[in-house]
Amino acid sequence: MENEGYADIRVLEGPQGAWVRIDGRDRLNLCSNNYLGLANDQRVRERVVDALEEWGVGPGAVRTIAGTMGLHLELERKLAKFKGAEAAMVVQSGFCANLAVVPTLTGEGDVIFSDALNHASIIDACRLSRAKTVRYAHSDITDLRRALDEHAPGSGRRLIITDGVFSMDGDIAKLPYIVEAAEDFDAMVAVDDAHGEGVLGRGGRGIVNYFGLHGRVDVEVGTMSKAFGVMGGVVAGKATLIEFLRHSARPNLFSSALTVPDVAANLAAVEIMEEDDSLVRKLWDNGDYLKDALEARGFDTAHSETPITPVIIGDEEAAKEFSRALFERDVFATAITFPTVPRGTARIRAMVSAAHSHSDLDFGANMFAEVGVTMGIIK
Repeated sequence: MENEGYADIRVLEGPQGAWVRIDGRDRLNLCSNNYLGLANDQRVRERVVDALEEWGVGPGAVRTIAGTMGLHLELERKLAKFKGAEAAMVVQSGFCANLAVVPTLTGEGDVIFSDALNHASIIDACRLSRAKTVRYAHSDITDLRRALDEHAPGSGRRLIITDGVFSMDGDIAKLPYIVEAAEDFDAMVAVDDAHGEGVLGRGGRGIVNYFGLHGRVDVEVGTMSKAFGVMGGVVAGKATLIEFLRHSARPNLFSSALTVPDVAANLAAVEIMEEDDSLVRKLWDNGDYLKDALEARGFDTAHSETPITPVIIGDEEAAKEFSRALFERDVFATAITFPTVPRGTARIRAMVSAAHSHSDLDFGANMFAEVGVTMGIIK
């Protein structure tokens, strides 16, 4: 039986990159989160090989028993320094990082204020916490303040949590105003910077750096599966908070530590970002270039503030057909439909990376235009 939530799952036959091999043909890759092109970077690969020779493959245990290796601590120190935080803890994924933070810091009797468009990992973490969850309208600070005022401080904690960059539209959270509201209403702030790590701020240091809010955001959650090009999650904040999470968060207590290849690759990635910001600058240049090219051809790219480029189609089936037609023209760009986005806002989400050239993006924009004209979406 056909399920509208099912999608064609393409299988890559080689490494991740600006172009990928699928079904025996090279296709322009416009749907990967490999923002800086580090997933197959030679420097990252060499670091992994060296680490495997020295440390083996797996950690063999959870962090609190026998799974903490020197490599884990080295990565945590580098990430804390990179983020401008007192301390950091790495876990298995960005999803696990939210599960480590929200249910550990909140519980029954507490209140969580969550942006209406927050990622599924935040939604699930809120459910697991058993705290009361109050959704406020997307990026609506007036509605957030109304909710904070309605749920006056009691004996429990209050936590505001938001994505840093909203992955479907590419808009940036109004973090300075969220922090001001939290300070006015005595609430904690956590930001999930999954799509801001390696993208926003000086050299990709993230949304807190971007807005100059160091010391005013309680918890930074991040992932290393996007701009870092690897796998893993990170939680950064004050040393006392990180130490509490280290001994209390269930993903750290009950799931094995991040593997040696992942840790080594992440070490290489953060060092590359520390050295210079050329990849971050190239990412932003490519994002602007593709947006301009698509808009010039008549497409609606919504109101993205980041390299994420949504191309709004509207109808669910039309978006799927658009994606299939692009694939036939060697452009790999998947359709995003309900329930990931609201009905009537289906889109092709074009994701550029620092690995793309302008000629790559010209090819992509031309194929978008060819399909758009054929389908009557543009003239």
